[in-house]
Amino acid sequence: MTWKLQAITGEFTGQEISIDHDLLVGRGQDADLVLQAAEVSRKHAALLLKDDQLWVQDLNSSNGTFVNDLRIEQDVQLHEGDIVQFAGLKFSVLAPAQQNQDLPEIEVEPVTEIPVQQVLKTPAQEMNDAGMPSLNERAVATPVSREGMPESVVVPKPAPIPEGVDVKVQAEPELTPIEQPVSRVEQEKEQQKNASVGLMTVIIIIILAVLAWVFFK
Repeated sequence: MTWKLQAITGEFTGQEISIDHDLLVGRGQDADLVLQAAEVSRKHAALLLKDDQLWVQDLNSSNGTFVNDLRIEQDVQLHEGDIVQFAGLKFSVLAPAQQNQDLPEIEVEPVTEIPVQQVLKTPAQEMNDAGMPSLNERAVATPVSREGMPESVVVPKPAPIPEGVDVKVQAEPELTPIEQPVSRVEQEKEQQKNASVGLMTVIIIIILAVLAWVFFK
């Protein structure tokens, strides 16, 4: 059975660390799980496997080992979902998947066959099973005149129109042309054009007045 620790904080955040044997946790290079953090002691704690159960032991670390935010002084057994903390680094405990236990065999009684009841057929199904009638059968069923035309042929009536359904065809409404609105830019251009024409007219009138004054002085 393999237990796992999933890092919540620190350089291993999000990673899972498998524990299938006893591990030494610390900052020292001789540790099995090396945690590069100043607050972690060189030999900080130990993770122990006892009868397939995971335990944590603090090794007199400076900043302590915690289980679910409680500092431990002796060995503590870990369970699924526990938060174990080495100084300021937190890990979540993941228990191994439980193995399937051998289940007792269940005797299955034989199923009694139930006789199939005769299914009633509709007239359409009976006609389908009977198949297409021959020409002779159809000739006997339908009387024919001397000219070879069938007589007494019944024309099916059209299906009745449901109540509340209006069968009158309504004429489509005539489309009314919609005048396109004049844009603001076109209005401004038109106003500038009118202003320019008015200004030119005033200038021409002034020039004509000056010339008339000069000639008739």
